[in-house]
Amino acid sequence: MALRYHYNPETCRYEPIVVAPRVFFKKTFRFLGTSLLIGLAGLLYFNYKYPFIDESHLIKENQNLKAEWQVINSQLQKTSDQLAALEDNDDNNFRVILGMEPLSPSQREAGVGGREKASAEIPYSLIRNAIDFSEKIKNRLTLENNSMNELKDQLLHNEKQWAARPAIQPISNKDLIHLYTTFGPRLHPILGEWADHLALDFAAKRGTPIYATGDGYVDYASGGTTYGNVVFINHGYRYQTRYAHMSKYIVAVGQRIKRGQVIGYVGNTGQSKGDHLHYEVLIGGTKVNPIHFFQLDLNSREFEKLISLAKTDEALD
Repeated sequence: MALRYHYNPETCRYEPIVVAPRVFFKKTFRFLGTSLLIGLAGLLYFNYKYPFIDESHLIKENQNLKAEWQVINSQLQKTSDQLAALEDNDDNNFRVILGMEPLSPSQREAGVGGREKASAEIPYSLIRNAIDFSEKIKNRLTLENNSMNELKDQLLHNEKQWAARPAIQPISNKDLIHLYTTFGPRLHPILGEWADHLALDFAAKRGTPIYATGDGYVDYASGGTTYGNVVFINHGYRYQTRYAHMSKYIVAVGQRIKRGQVIGYVGNTGQSKGDHLHYEVLIGGTKVNPIHFFQLDLNSREFEKLISLAKTDEALD
C-alpha cells in the first residue's frame, strides 16, 4: 500500500503520514455506512419504479381476477333479483290464483343459510362472497323448485276439479223452449199435492240432446216410474248430477263422461207432464239450485235469452 507524506517545516523534511487505528476504523465505518444507506435507498427506489417482471405479472393477473370476480358477483346479483321476482309471483299471484297459502318469510329463509360475508380486508373476500352468494341462490332455487312442483300438483288437481264441476247447461239455449225456475215447494202437477221440487225443468222438443255438465262417470242409468229414463253422473269432489224423463239414454253404468258429451235425449217418461229435462245438482248428497252453476257459463246475450225463457208459474213433473 502506497504511503502518503506531508512536509514538516520544523525538520525541513517530508515525513510519512501515520493514521491511528481508531481514526482509520472510524472513517472506514462512516464510509461504509453512508454507502450502505445510499445503496438501500437506490434499491428501494428502483423496485418501486421498476418492479420485477414476475411481480408485475402477478399484480396484473390479480387485477384481472378481481375484475372477473366483480363481474361474477354482478351476474349473481342479477340472478338473485330475477329469482326474487319469481318468488314474488309465486306467493302473490300463482298461489293466490290456485287458492294456496303463500310461503311465509320464515319458510323462504329456512335452509338458505350460507356463510356470512367475509371482511373486505381479507384478500380472498371477493371469491368468498361469490361462493356464499351462489350457495344462497342455490338453496333458494331448490326451495322455489319444490314450490313450483306444489303449484303444478295443485293446478292438476284444480283442473280436474274445474272439469268435474257441473258448470254448463244440460240443454243448449238454442234448443230451449222454457226454463222452469221453481226450486223448492210447489204443487205437483200430477199428484196434486205440495212437494219439494229441488231441480230445474228445461222444456225442449222431444229428442233434443242432453249434455253432461261436467266430467265424471255414470253412477246409475235406468228406467223407472218416477224419474223415467234417468242418468246419475258422479263427478267426484262431492258433486253429482241427475238427468230425468229422457226419451232414451245412450250411456252405461261405469262409463267415463266428459263435459259437453251427449248422454241422452229429451223425453216425457216417468211422472212427467210434457217433454222436458228434470235436472238436479247435488253437493255431498244435498240438492242445490243448479242455476247457480251454469249462469257463469253464459255471456250476457245468452243469459238475457235464458231469463226471457224462464218461468215459475208452471210445473212439468
